Amino acid sequence: MKSTQNYKGAPYITTLLSTSLWTFYGLLKPAILIVTVNGAGAIFQLTYVTIFLVYATRDKKIKTARLVAILNVGFLGAVIAVTILAMHGGLRITFVGVLCAALTIGMYAAPLSAMKLVIQTRSVEYMPFFLSFFLFLNGGVWSAYALLVKDYYIGVPNAFGFVLGSAQLILYMVYRKKSAAMIEEKGSVHIEAKDGVEMPAKGDEEAGNLKNRSLAEEKTKSLPKPSVDRQHSLKNLTKTLSLGAYELLQHSSWANDAV
Repeated sequence: MKSTQNYKGAPYITTLLSTSLWTFYGLLKPAILIVTVNGAGAIFQLTYVTIFLVYATRDKKIKTARLVAILNVGFLGAVIAVTILAMHGGLRITFVGVLCAALTIGMYAAPLSAMKLVIQTRSVEYMPFFLSFFLFLNGGVWSAYALLVKDYYIGVPNAFGFVLGSAQLILYMVYRKKSAAMIEEKGSVHIEAKDGVEMPAKGDEEAGNLKNRSLAEEKTKSLPKPSVDRQHSLKNLTKTLSLGAYELLQHSSWANDAV
């Protein structure tokens, strides 16, 4: 069954807003590289949001559609309308550039909670390596581009992302070995506990067998023994079953005794 499971649509929606705003910024500047890169990103994010809306549960669909309407339609449309109708010249680039930079810094700051969790737990389980690596790489490349074209709206947020990405990689290198040691220790403790349950001590097993034997002997002794006559009758009956017709006549005295 196709489902969105525990995934949330908010990250895709905010990334769609960010790439859409940067595409609009590239059109105003104009800068073909910014337009192509962020335009492609906006198409990908729109695809992700559409798939999420198709396969999400009814409650998630309502919440996600509401968020899309507010951010990707209402807010983005208002920014474009205000920029085109109420602003002119360099003010347009300043207004949209500040919005893009602020949103990008907010998105880069999102993994700070994961970094805090890594420090508290001393484990990198909650901070995937490739996410940290590409955060570092993306921030570094765009920072270098911003220096070349002297664009502070691109440079400042991506320099912030480059620093955060570097910090995450450092944390990963510091706590990676500790995480492996903790996982190995937990595994050994689990195996020892399992062995303790399934493999009882040899002395305990022998003591249990002796106890069961003594109980069986006591039960056997307590059972009533059959009388001698009954034993004799049973013996004769068993013997009779193996005799022929002639032999039965010779042993007719057994019948009289039995009566």
